[in-house]
Amino acid sequence: MAGPTASDVPPTMPVKIFSAGVAACVADVITFPLDTAKVRLQIQGECQTSRAIRYKGVLGTVTTLAKTEGPMKLYSGLPAGLQRQISFASLRIGLYDTVLEFFSTGKETTASLGSKIAAGLTTGGVAVFIGQPTEVVKVRLQAQSHLHGLKPRYTGTYNAYRIIATTEGLTGLWKGTTPNLTRNVIINCTELVTYDLMKEALVKKKLLADDLPCHFVSALIAGFCTTVLSSPVDVVKTRFVNSPPGQYTNVPNCAMTVLTKEGPLAFFKG
Repeated sequence: MAGPTASDVPPTMPVKIFSAGVAACVADVITFPLDTAKVRLQIQGECQTSRAIRYKGVLGTVTTLAKTEGPMKLYSGLPAGLQRQISFASLRIGLYDTVLEFFSTGKETTASLGSKIAAGLTTGGVAVFIGQPTEVVKVRLQAQSHLHGLKPRYTGTYNAYRIIATTEGLTGLWKGTTPNLTRNVIINCTELVTYDLMKEALVKKKLLADDLPCHFVSALIAGFCTTVLSSPVDVVKTRFVNSPPGQYTNVPNCAMTVLTKEGPLAFFKG
Protein backbone atom coordinates (compact mmCIF):
# COMPACT_ATOMS: atom_id res chain seq x y z
CA MET A 1 0.00 0.00 0.00
CA ALA A 2 1.35 3.39 -0.95
CA GLY A 3 2.01 5.82 1.86
CA PRO A 4 0.35 9.23 2.09
CA THR A 5 1.58 11.85 -0.33
CA ALA A 6 2.83 15.25 0.77
CA SER A 7 -0.56 16.80 -0.04
CA ASP A 8 -2.33 14.24 2.22
CA VAL A 9 -0.27 15.13 5.29
CA PRO A 10 -1.92 17.93 7.30
CA PRO A 11 0.27 20.92 8.11
CA THR A 12 1.90 20.99 11.54
CA MET A 13 0.99 23.56 14.18
CA PRO A 14 4.12 25.70 13.57
CA VAL A 15 3.31 25.78 9.84
CA LYS A 16 -0.29 26.85 10.60
CA ILE A 17 0.88 29.58 12.97
CA PHE A 18 3.47 30.86 10.48
CA SER A 19 1.05 30.76 7.54
CA ALA A 20 -1.67 32.55 9.52
CA GLY A 21 0.77 35.25 10.61
CA VAL A 22 2.08 35.87 7.08
CA ALA A 23 -1.43 35.96 5.59
CA ALA A 24 -2.64 38.35 8.30
CA CYS A 25 0.34 40.67 7.76
CA VAL A 26 -0.29 40.82 4.00
CA ALA A 27 -3.97 41.59 4.63
CA ASP A 28 -3.05 44.24 7.21
CA VAL A 29 -0.75 46.07 4.78
CA ILE A 30 -3.55 46.21 2.20
CA THR A 31 -6.34 47.28 4.57
CA PHE A 32 -4.39 49.43 7.06
CA PRO A 33 -5.60 52.81 5.65
CA LEU A 34 -9.18 51.68 6.26
CA ASP A 35 -8.30 50.66 9.81
CA THR A 36 -6.71 54.07 10.42
CA ALA A 37 -9.85 55.75 9.07
CA LYS A 38 -11.97 53.62 11.39
CA VAL A 39 -9.91 54.66 14.43
CA ARG A 40 -10.13 58.36 13.48
CA LEU A 41 -13.91 58.09 13.08
CA GLN A 42 -14.28 56.24 16.38
CA ILE A 43 -12.43 58.90 18.39
CA GLN A 44 -14.15 61.77 16.58
CA GLY A 45 -16.30 63.63 19.07
CA GLU A 46 -13.80 63.64 21.90
CA CYS A 47 -12.21 66.81 20.50
CA GLN A 48 -14.95 69.42 20.26
CA THR A 49 -12.79 72.42 19.30
CA SER A 50 -13.86 74.47 16.29
CA ARG A 51 -10.51 73.80 14.61
CA ALA A 52 -10.96 70.03 14.72
CA ILE A 53 -11.31 68.42 11.31
CA ARG A 54 -14.61 66.62 10.79
CA TYR A 55 -14.36 63.33 8.97
CA LYS A 56 -17.29 62.07 6.90
CA GLY A 57 -17.40 58.41 5.96
CA VAL A 58 -14.57 55.96 5.56
CA LEU A 59 -13.43 57.04 2.09
CA GLY A 60 -13.88 60.69 3.05
CA THR A 61 -11.68 60.13 6.09
CA VAL A 62 -8.99 58.45 3.99
CA THR A 63 -9.03 61.34 1.51
CA THR A 64 -9.00 64.03 4.21
CA LEU A 65 -6.16 62.36 6.09
CA ALA A 66 -4.07 62.06 2.93
CA LYS A 67 -4.65 65.73 2.06
CA THR A 68 -4.15 67.25 5.52
CA GLU A 69 -1.47 65.02 7.04
CA GLY A 70 0.05 63.26 4.05
CA PRO A 71 -0.54 59.81 2.53
CA MET A 72 1.98 58.17 4.87
CA LYS A 73 -0.22 59.09 7.85
CA LEU A 74 -2.61 56.39 6.67
CA TYR A 75 0.11 53.89 7.60
CA SER A 76 1.05 55.43 10.95
CA GLY A 77 1.31 52.55 13.41
CA LEU A 78 1.81 49.91 10.72
CA PRO A 79 4.83 48.30 12.47
CA ALA A 80 2.70 47.84 15.60
CA GLY A 81 -0.12 46.56 13.39
CA LEU A 82 2.15 43.92 11.88
CA GLN A 83 3.40 43.00 15.35
CA ARG A 84 -0.24 42.64 16.37
CA GLN A 85 -0.94 40.27 13.50
CA ILE A 86 2.17 38.21 14.28
CA SER A 87 1.22 37.89 17.96
CA PHE A 88 -2.58 37.86 17.61
CA ALA A 89 -3.77 36.46 14.29
CA SER A 90 -1.04 33.82 14.03
CA LEU A 91 -2.05 32.36 17.41
CA ARG A 92 -5.82 32.83 17.05
CA ILE A 93 -5.92 31.11 13.66
CA GLY A 94 -2.89 28.84 13.89
CA LEU A 95 -3.91 27.22 17.18
CA TYR A 96 -7.60 26.91 16.28
CA ASP A 97 -7.55 23.42 14.75
CA THR A 98 -5.44 21.99 17.58
CA VAL A 99 -7.71 23.46 20.27
CA LEU A 100 -10.80 22.34 18.34
CA GLU A 101 -9.49 18.77 18.34
CA PHE A 102 -9.09 19.03 22.13
CA PHE A 103 -12.72 20.12 22.60
CA SER A 104 -13.93 17.47 20.14
CA THR A 105 -12.00 14.54 21.68
CA GLY A 106 -14.10 11.39 21.99
CA LYS A 107 -16.76 12.53 19.52
CA GLU A 108 -17.23 10.42 16.41
CA THR A 109 -19.07 13.09 14.41
CA THR A 110 -17.68 16.36 13.13
CA ALA A 111 -17.06 19.16 15.60
CA SER A 112 -20.25 20.73 16.94
CA LEU A 113 -20.99 24.44 16.86
CA GLY A 114 -20.40 24.58 20.61
CA SER A 115 -16.93 23.08 20.20
CA LYS A 116 -16.11 25.59 17.44
CA ILE A 117 -17.20 28.50 19.63
CA ALA A 118 -15.25 27.17 22.62
CA ALA A 119 -12.13 26.73 20.50
CA GLY A 120 -12.52 30.19 18.99
CA LEU A 121 -12.97 31.84 22.37
CA THR A 122 -9.99 29.99 23.86
CA THR A 123 -7.55 30.82 21.10
CA GLY A 124 -8.94 34.34 20.76
CA GLY A 125 -8.63 35.01 24.49
CA VAL A 126 -5.02 33.84 24.62
CA ALA A 127 -4.15 35.84 21.49
CA VAL A 128 -5.81 39.03 22.79
CA PHE A 129 -3.91 38.91 26.08
CA ILE A 130 -0.55 38.31 24.36
CA GLY A 131 -1.12 40.89 21.63
CA GLN A 132 -2.77 43.67 23.67
CA PRO A 133 0.38 45.87 23.96
CA THR A 134 0.65 45.98 20.18
CA GLU A 135 -3.04 46.94 19.96
CA VAL A 136 -2.54 49.83 22.41
CA VAL A 137 0.45 51.22 20.49
CA LYS A 138 -1.21 50.76 17.09
CA VAL A 139 -4.37 52.63 18.10
CA ARG A 140 -2.48 55.49 19.74
CA LEU A 141 -0.23 56.01 16.73
CA GLN A 142 -3.19 55.92 14.36
CA ALA A 143 -5.11 58.41 16.50
CA GLN A 144 -2.43 61.05 17.09
CA SER A 145 -2.35 64.10 14.83
CA HIS A 146 0.25 66.80 14.29
CA LEU A 147 -2.23 69.40 13.05
CA HIS A 148 -2.92 72.75 14.76
CA GLY A 149 0.44 72.71 16.50
CA LEU A 150 -0.32 69.58 18.48
CA LYS A 151 2.83 67.78 19.56
CA PRO A 152 2.56 64.05 18.93
CA ARG A 153 2.75 61.92 22.05
CA TYR A 154 5.05 59.40 20.36
CA THR A 155 7.67 59.61 17.62
CA GLY A 156 7.45 55.96 16.62
CA THR A 157 6.46 52.44 17.57
CA TYR A 158 9.22 51.59 20.04
CA ASN A 159 9.15 55.12 21.47
CA ALA A 160 5.47 54.53 22.21
CA TYR A 161 6.19 51.23 23.99
CA ARG A 162 8.85 52.94 26.10
CA ILE A 163 6.83 56.02 27.02
CA ILE A 164 3.70 54.03 27.90
CA ALA A 165 5.69 51.60 30.05
CA THR A 166 7.57 54.39 31.88
CA THR A 167 4.67 56.82 32.37
CA GLU A 168 1.73 54.43 32.85
CA GLY A 169 3.52 51.30 34.03
CA LEU A 170 3.54 47.93 32.35
CA THR A 171 -0.20 47.65 32.99
CA GLY A 172 -0.65 50.60 30.62
CA LEU A 173 0.39 48.33 27.77
CA TRP A 174 -2.55 46.06 28.62
CA LYS A 175 -5.05 48.92 28.85
CA GLY A 176 -8.39 48.02 27.29
CA THR A 177 -7.90 44.26 27.55
CA THR A 178 -11.43 43.76 28.95
CA PRO A 179 -13.32 45.45 26.07
CA ASN A 180 -10.97 43.78 23.59
CA LEU A 181 -11.76 40.37 25.09
CA THR A 182 -15.48 41.21 25.03
CA ARG A 183 -15.19 42.22 21.39
CA ASN A 184 -13.43 38.93 20.65
CA VAL A 185 -16.24 36.96 22.33
CA ILE A 186 -18.90 38.77 20.29
CA ILE A 187 -16.98 38.36 17.04
CA ASN A 188 -16.25 34.65 17.48
CA CYS A 189 -19.76 33.72 18.60
CA THR A 190 -21.59 35.87 16.03
CA GLU A 191 -19.39 34.91 13.10
CA LEU A 192 -19.57 31.17 13.68
CA VAL A 193 -23.27 31.03 14.59
CA THR A 194 -24.45 33.36 11.80
CA TYR A 195 -22.26 31.67 9.19
CA ASP A 196 -23.51 28.17 10.08
CA LEU A 197 -27.16 29.27 10.27
CA MET A 198 -27.05 31.14 6.96
CA LYS A 199 -25.28 28.34 5.12
CA GLU A 200 -27.75 25.79 6.48
CA ALA A 201 -30.73 27.96 5.53
CA LEU A 202 -29.47 28.63 1.99
CA VAL A 203 -28.83 24.94 1.34
CA LYS A 204 -32.02 23.73 3.04
CA LYS A 205 -34.22 26.09 1.03
CA LYS A 206 -32.27 25.13 -2.11
CA LEU A 207 -31.38 28.74 -2.85
CA LEU A 208 -27.71 27.80 -3.27
CA ALA A 209 -25.70 24.60 -3.39
CA ASP A 210 -23.11 23.94 -0.67
CA ASP A 211 -20.22 25.39 -2.65
CA LEU A 212 -18.17 28.58 -2.99
CA PRO A 213 -21.02 31.06 -3.76
CA CYS A 214 -22.96 29.76 -0.75
CA HIS A 215 -19.93 30.08 1.51
CA PHE A 216 -19.24 33.59 0.19
CA VAL A 217 -22.79 34.83 0.79
CA SER A 218 -22.88 33.23 4.24
CA ALA A 219 -19.54 34.80 5.17
CA LEU A 220 -20.65 38.21 3.85
CA ILE A 221 -23.82 38.19 5.96
CA ALA A 222 -21.94 36.85 8.99
CA GLY A 223 -19.32 39.59 8.62
CA PHE A 224 -21.98 42.30 8.41
CA CYS A 225 -23.87 41.06 11.48
CA THR A 226 -20.63 40.67 13.42
CA THR A 227 -19.48 44.20 12.58
CA VAL A 228 -22.80 45.74 13.65
CA LEU A 229 -22.95 43.82 16.95
CA SER A 230 -19.31 44.36 17.87
CA SER A 231 -19.13 48.03 16.87
CA PRO A 232 -20.21 49.51 20.25
CA VAL A 233 -17.56 47.52 22.13
CA ASP A 234 -14.99 48.35 19.46
CA VAL A 235 -15.66 52.09 19.79
CA VAL A 236 -15.35 51.93 23.59
CA LYS A 237 -12.18 49.87 23.26
CA THR A 238 -10.60 52.40 20.92
CA ARG A 239 -11.61 55.38 23.07
CA PHE A 240 -10.39 53.77 26.29
CA VAL A 241 -7.10 52.51 24.81
CA ASN A 242 -6.33 55.92 23.31
CA SER A 243 -7.26 57.93 26.42
CA PRO A 244 -4.58 59.52 28.61
CA PRO A 245 -4.47 58.51 32.29
CA GLY A 246 -7.40 59.97 34.23
CA GLN A 247 -9.71 60.74 31.30
CA TYR A 248 -11.89 57.74 32.09
CA THR A 249 -11.97 55.97 35.44
CA ASN A 250 -12.83 52.61 33.88
CA VAL A 251 -14.43 51.00 30.84
CA PRO A 252 -18.08 51.49 31.97
CA ASN A 253 -17.32 55.17 32.65
CA CYS A 254 -15.94 55.48 29.12
CA ALA A 255 -19.09 53.91 27.67
CA MET A 256 -21.40 56.15 29.73
CA THR A 257 -19.43 59.26 28.75
CA VAL A 258 -19.81 58.41 25.05
CA LEU A 259 -23.53 57.74 25.51
CA THR A 260 -24.35 60.88 27.49
CA LYS A 261 -22.20 63.30 25.47
CA GLU A 262 -22.67 61.98 21.94
CA GLY A 263 -25.72 59.73 21.99
CA PRO A 264 -26.21 56.06 21.05
CA LEU A 265 -25.22 56.53 17.39
CA ALA A 266 -21.67 57.34 18.53
CA PHE A 267 -21.23 53.63 19.27
CA PHE A 268 -21.45 52.93 15.53
CA LYS A 269 -18.82 55.41 14.35
CA GLY A 270 -16.45 53.88 11.84
